[in-house]
Amino acid sequence: MTTPTCIYRPANYLEPTPWEVIFGRAAPVEIDVGTGKGTYLVREAQRNPDRNYLGIDRLLVRLRKADAKVRRLGLTNVRLVRLEAGYFVRYLVPTGSVAVYHIYCPDPWPKRRHQRRRLINEEFVEALHRTLKPGGEVRFSTDDLDYYGAVVRVFGCYRGFCELSPPPHSEVAQTDFEALFASKGQSIYRKHWRKFD
Repeated sequence: MTTPTCIYRPANYLEPTPWEVIFGRAAPVEIDVGTGKGTYLVREAQRNPDRNYLGIDRLLVRLRKADAKVRRLGLTNVRLVRLEAGYFVRYLVPTGSVAVYHIYCPDPWPKRRHQRRRLINEEFVEALHRTLKPGGEVRFSTDDLDYYGAVVRVFGCYRGFCELSPPPHSEVAQTDFEALFASKGQSIYRKHWRKFD
């Protein structure tokens, strides 16, 4: 018997839907922003069946690959959404409902004229803060040092977060992009924050 697709299509694109409706159960929610082919998301969902995992990506071809992995493994704690991440977090995530955001190697848009397209800006950080539970975390990585500095500055200007020390490298589960960059000898820069109010 084939497991039904885990690609979720919101019934309403203008207001949030409770997680219990989306997942069919109540459990802590972790969101993987830019989930790609779902390698990281699927691995974490397998390790933590008591938690719900939502992956967001704009590219349907990537989500279909992630969906195939989820269905093959019979995971019931994963949902995938095809939508622009900034919009989803700002408008479709319930207030105070997320335990962890994973934002790993988003497009750094390195050219100066394109930097306005970067995901992480003041408005997005405010949306992360609004949607996180008290004590909730944002876990971020990038291979682009300039983008890393810009993101650290944005979070540093927002008083609702405190910095956390990232875990040792040996304890970090790599995404596909991180593994690719590491194979080329590129450094990965990491930072974690916790919501404190």
